[in-house]
Order: sequence, then structure tokens, then C-alpha cells
Amino acid sequence: MKTYTVSFFGHRKISKINLIEEQIEKIVKFIIDANEYSEFLVGNNGEFDMIVSSVIKRILKENNYHNSSLVLILPYITSDYIKNEHYFIDFFDEIEICEESSNAYFKAAITIRNRNMIDRSDLVIFYSERNSGGTYQALRYAKQKNIKLINIFDSESSFLDIPI
Repeated sequence: MKTYTVSFFGHRKISKINLIEEQIEKIVKFIIDANEYSEFLVGNNGEFDMIVSSVIKRILKENNYHNSSLVLILPYITSDYIKNEHYFIDFFDEIEICEESSNAYFKAAITIRNRNMIDRSDLVIFYSERNSGGTYQALRYAKQKNIKLINIFDSESSFLDIPI
């Protein structure tokens, strides 16, 4: 079975929640319908990640999709994960600890995890409003690797134009 992998990156603080939810819902439904199996990779580092995870989980549940999974990728085991392991296990279909980042200096771990996620993705979805910070660095890395991407912040073209 062919797996189509999508990663998501955005800012810790989000102001346009409704816009993001609408765009993510459209994109996710399109990807699921267009592929034999879809794997959605998310982090747990801010509001964007929470929005994306919630939207994907809702779509999978409401539409009874069985050809997809929501995968949490952690850079290392966090105290939040240890304290709330039951929540994470109940919410996400899979939880992975990125091996490369778990062995790295903690300040570099998220960047290493992000690059790992991008490297295994067929498509990367961003919400990047500015030309600085971790989301922007991940966007630049995806462009350098020539990975298909959508920045829903400034995307004037339809996501349907992206070959899946």
C-alpha cells in the first residue's frame, strides 16, 4: 500500500484560527480522498499544532476514514508527555520519538526533528507569517529539498493545483 505523508508546521501563537481550520479541513479531505493511505505528521509545540491535530482527528472521526493516521512526532520525551501519556495514546494513532533529535542537544532537537519530518514527507503544510523563527527555517529547508509545500498564510493558488 502506498503511503502519502504530510507534515505540518506553524507558529506557536495563532491569530487566524478559523482561516487555518477551514484550509486544513479542505486540504486534509482532499489528500485522504486522493490517496490509498495518508499519514499526517504533527508536533506538539504550540497553537498551530493543536489546531491541526484537532481538525485532523475530527475529520477522521466524522467521516469514518480508515485510510489515514495522525502521528505525533516528538523531538524527545517531554515531562508533558510523561504526565499525560494516557491522553497522548488515546488521541494520536501513533507516537514517535525522533531518534536523531532525542540524542541531540535540546536546543537543536526541534530543528532536527522538523528536518526529519520534512525529509519523510511528500507534502508539507505551513502557516508562516514572517521571515524568521522555526517555522520559517522549516519552510526554507523544505524549499531547499524541493519538497512540495503549501503556506496557507499566503497561498493565493488553490491547493488542488498541487499534484498529489
